[in-house]
Amino acid sequence: MTRPYILGLTGSIGMGKSAVAAMFQGLGVPVFDADAAVHELQGPDGALLEPIERAFPGTTGPLGVDRQKLGAAVFGNPEALARLEAIVHPEVGEMRRAFLADNAGQPLIVFDIPLLYEKTGQHGLDAVVVVSAPAEMQRQRVLARPGMTEEKFERILALQVPDAEKRRLADHVIDTGTSLAETRHAVQRLVHAIIAEKQQA
Repeated sequence: MTRPYILGLTGSIGMGKSAVAAMFQGLGVPVFDADAAVHELQGPDGALLEPIERAFPGTTGPLGVDRQKLGAAVFGNPEALARLEAIVHPEVGEMRRAFLADNAGQPLIVFDIPLLYEKTGQHGLDAVVVVSAPAEMQRQRVLARPGMTEEKFERILALQVPDAEKRRLADHVIDTGTSLAETRHAVQRLVHAIIAEKQQA
């Protein structure tokens, strides 16, 4: 049996990746959201509460992981961050495998991976699509978020692979600097092209 075509979806902060992920879903393409998986695992009754509490005492409670406390425990500490990732990544991997099994009959699926170029790499993906917009538009979107400051934004940007580099490495680029209708049309074209190509293979 042929397996689905696996498309990795990524993009820097404020580029509109979540909106594009929703457009793929709107076209009937199953999307695995790595961030949502982590939230679920760290939420109330999440599978990761116990191991995280054991490794970082005092960082969880009845509502799940206290993201601020956990963030403070690992911020600027590579060894602690590596310990946290060793707890989180295998569980997310399991959820991804289950998602793949559940959607084995689909022609196309999307893995929404925020830190694809920074952390996870392209292993197991058939292609990568990068969501991008002009830098000024990105800045406006991010600074409009509650609690965001110029300093915080610059710090996040410094940790991310530059947009120009992502665009260069990508197999496909979806521009969100245009109207929503144009972006949706670009997503539609990409989905149709991939499925058509898969059917001919």
